[in-house]
Amino acid sequence: MDHTLPNPACTVSAGDPDRRRWLIACGAAGGVAAAATAIPLVSSFAPSERAKAAGGSVEVDIGAIPPGASQTVEWRGKPVWVVRRTPAMLAALQGHEAELVDPQSARQQQPAYAANPARAIHPEVFVAIGICTHLGCSPTEVPQGTANPSLPADWPGGFFCPCHGSTFDGAGRVYKNKPAPTNLEIPPHFYASATRLVIGEEA
Repeated sequence: MDHTLPNPACTVSAGDPDRRRWLIACGAAGGVAAAATAIPLVSSFAPSERAKAAGGSVEVDIGAIPPGASQTVEWRGKPVWVVRRTPAMLAALQGHEAELVDPQSARQQQPAYAANPARAIHPEVFVAIGICTHLGCSPTEVPQGTANPSLPADWPGGFFCPCHGSTFDGAGRVYKNKPAPTNLEIPPHFYASATRLVIGEEA
């Protein structure tokens, strides 16, 4: 049984000659109220401008990054490193494969075009998400020859996570016997020109 109480404003007697007019007026008022409620509700489902921007791509002028230096940009709320590697930094990627968990990057932590020892489209430019694959901490770049006591004397250069001691080489490949289970993630990216790098999209 329906126990809903009638709306007094919309209740008319059967003998009222204006019954039809009242019913039409009440129906129209109800339709306007329903529309006024529905429009804000439907609008709330649309993504905000901030949400759209968070998923957008990011452009980097790599020509402004000198060799041996790096730049950090934000993409989808994550720090992304862009490192201009020198010939010495590229040479340091060789010779320690036996110490790495996944030297060939077989675990798909990067797009297919970065599944190589340099983990890059162009070897001299390294692009990686700067988040440790252990618990989400942010590693720091530590060059070769550092005096950091947490790193070996023959450290070839790379990235060190001070939170729990995970180490990654200059291509973001994780060393064995460390908390991080996989290499650093490589985001989708492509080159719009010789000096313009686009992070977040593929060509």
